[in-house]
Amino acid sequence: MVKVLAFDTFGTVTDWHSGVSSVLAAQFPSVDGSQLARDWRRTYSPALAEVESGARPWTLLDDLHREALDGLLKDSYGIVATPTQLHTAVRAWHTIPGWPDSAEGIRRLKAEYVVCALSNGNVAMLTEMAKLNEFAWDFIGGTDVWNHYKPAAEVYLGIAELMQVPPHEVMMVATHATDLAAARSFGLRTAYIERPREWGSETKDETPNPLDAFHATGIDDLADQLGC
Repeated sequence: MVKVLAFDTFGTVTDWHSGVSSVLAAQFPSVDGSQLARDWRRTYSPALAEVESGARPWTLLDDLHREALDGLLKDSYGIVATPTQLHTAVRAWHTIPGWPDSAEGIRRLKAEYVVCALSNGNVAMLTEMAKLNEFAWDFIGGTDVWNHYKPAAEVYLGIAELMQVPPHEVMMVATHATDLAAARSFGLRTAYIERPREWGSETKDETPNPLDAFHATGIDDLADQLGC
């Protein structure tokens, strides 16, 4: 009875590690771009939680990224980045490449389902990412639509409300167990996508939950399982 497939983007649909690390290596050649990308990514959840807790006002992900990288470089790497370096690094998140199966998998699923991005990125970022990678979204659900970040209820229930379907007719598709657990808690169905190389050479310690309706090796595999 699923009508809407809502996709996480960073890691599930796109390969953030390779895209961001290559830009960081070019901007900061004295450091390991791969490790800096992972360190930067680890600042992500605490920054979002600070916004969601009300400790700071609504702030776009681009601004959170810039602030976190600036502090990380100063505190952990002893580097004072220029405004141009920070701008270029933050922009890398707009242009990260899709996994090889993503664009075609989304196109196949679109023939049978409403397919949406449901990401902690903002609409402008996700639109640029989609155009670059030819992601054929029916709708781009950036967090600036709701001024909330996942795992807030407003995001998961918000996509169901906008699509005018009950939550159980929406399936959250992600490679992150925490994202899927939150979606299930609000009545959405879930599908887990394996992305073992999400963190580059670092082993990803995460497994699907038996409560996930589907467990796929990629978006193309999910399309196979759904008969698209």
